[in-house]
Amino acid sequence: MQITIDLPPDLEQDLLRQAATANLPLQALILQALRQTIQAPTGAASQWSRVILTYEGSPDFPAFESHRGELIPPREPELF
Repeated sequence: MQITIDLPPDLEQDLLRQAATANLPLQALILQALRQTIQAPTGAASQWSRVILTYEGSPDFPAFESHRGELIPPREPELF
């Protein structure tokens, strides 16, 4: 399939610059961008960046679960 689109000059220059920086043909760069957009994960996980999702924490900081016993249970709702 062949599609023709008109790009604003600033976007065209950005694409050409990124293609040159990545040492890719312009068509390959555009195909990558389209595939990333279409294949983006859906749901709550897609809202977090890879940096956040792969964060392992600090070994010097106590685990959250170690404080679970100190938590106050939620109040029972008053119905009347």
